[in-house]
Amino acid sequence: MIKKLFYFHDPMCSWCWGFAPTLSDLEQGLTLEFGSELEIQYVLGGLAPDSDAPMPQELQDTLQQYWKRIHKLLGTTFNFDFWEQCTPRRSTYPACRAVIAASNQGKEKAMIDALQRAYYLRALNPSDISTHILLAEELELDLMAFKKDIASAKTEEELHKQIALYRTLSANGFPSLTLQDNQTFTAIPIDYKDAGVMLNTVKRLLSPTTQG
Repeated sequence: MIKKLFYFHDPMCSWCWGFAPTLSDLEQGLTLEFGSELEIQYVLGGLAPDSDAPMPQELQDTLQQYWKRIHKLLGTTFNFDFWEQCTPRRSTYPACRAVIAASNQGKEKAMIDALQRAYYLRALNPSDISTHILLAEELELDLMAFKKDIASAKTEEELHKQIALYRTLSANGFPSLTLQDNQTFTAIPIDYKDAGVMLNTVKRLLSPTTQG
């Protein structure tokens, strides 16, 4: 019996940052309801591939408008100093690799949170390896292993494996949720404000009555 909830995300997705508190509530609710019977798996979707080119001003303006909209809708905090202090790049694969490298040391979620806080609160560039190393230090990771892993072929393979899984199971962008119940896959609509709505959807789909 396979029961799994896939969370598709990118560490540089501003809507994922806005969703983070509700996601945490959802995970707590699912753990209380299902315990170890339901696995929650984070999957990196790879929002934007490697690039050293500065982000076009038009895209910078668009993303800042997203930040303002998310703040207005959800109350999420953003530090707009990032746009003045950093040279933004439309490149999220490096941050994704940092998550994978940290996951090898049991710090996947901690690195995701650290990257989001670095980007959205500390005005640090999440596309830069120097930021990844700083965060790895702060998380007290084995730096030698982290540096090796972030540049390894195995990490690159894992990243593309996760991106392929995202493209197979989700067509809803970031963030998105897909529930697996054995061979049945069902998209769970995102509710940015109420974890209970999503929790009830999962409970209904996994109930014996629903399964017939």
